[in-house]
Amino acid sequence: MATKKNLISEATFLKWIKEGRGSGQNEEYRPWLTVRDLPSLGRVHRVFGHKSRRTHHLLSDLELSVFLLLEWLPDVTQVREQFPLDRTLTKQLAADAGIKHPAQNGFDHFMSSDFLVDSSNEETPRLVFQAKYASALDDERTVEKLELERRYWMEKGVPWYLITDHQIPKEVSKNVNWLYPASRSEEDDELASEQIEFYQHQFTQNPNQTIISLCKKLDTSYGLNAGESLYEIRRLLAKRYFEFDIFTPITKLKVGALRASDLSFIKEAYRVSNQ
Repeated sequence: MATKKNLISEATFLKWIKEGRGSGQNEEYRPWLTVRDLPSLGRVHRVFGHKSRRTHHLLSDLELSVFLLLEWLPDVTQVREQFPLDRTLTKQLAADAGIKHPAQNGFDHFMSSDFLVDSSNEETPRLVFQAKYASALDDERTVEKLELERRYWMEKGVPWYLITDHQIPKEVSKNVNWLYPASRSEEDDELASEQIEFYQHQFTQNPNQTIISLCKKLDTSYGLNAGESLYEIRRLLAKRYFEFDIFTPITKLKVGALRASDLSFIKEAYRVSNQ
């Protein structure tokens, strides 16, 4: 149930529209919903996108997994998360289908799709993904809203796909669970530049070692507590200061496969997203 603190009203929607939410391209795009708008959802993520050059707002671990998969696909050129649907059209489609339109306190909500994706593939230049845990599909109301969303994109002529946690590769799920533990705050301070440069140097000098073996070596060599290096590297990867193949299990990932990102740009993206 929405509280007074997080209650969304028609005035809220008008304010978001004025702010430009749901509009823009690439680094200029602003998602319709952010992690601050729905604080009761549980674990959410603000993650830097290397293709968009901005911070993406993801509302579940499943959304995060789908996003990382989309980021890794070479055909994907742009990902816009929490993309709003034209409310006039969704209301019309709901009436035609006999489906109750999402509403609260007497006004109709704007619906949104988790991911609007642009692709260099000429056959499917644009497509939409909605991420839902398989267990949620047992709820009749959830299925109704998904059907309304499906009809919306069919009307627009854009392919729409439903993705559940059952379709996410196990390696990807394990990596996400390791990178983003429940105890890690999304508002963690950024690691100092000196720490990032230190690990980048270690990766370059030990390209054939796995992350696990290198961390054990560093903990011993520098008199650190067991696991301290691994914790810091995990934060580096979670903040996306280094890119890696999300399909490769962390236990088998060699540090030579990590690619350094633009540190200053990522920090600026996080700074802007916090404003």
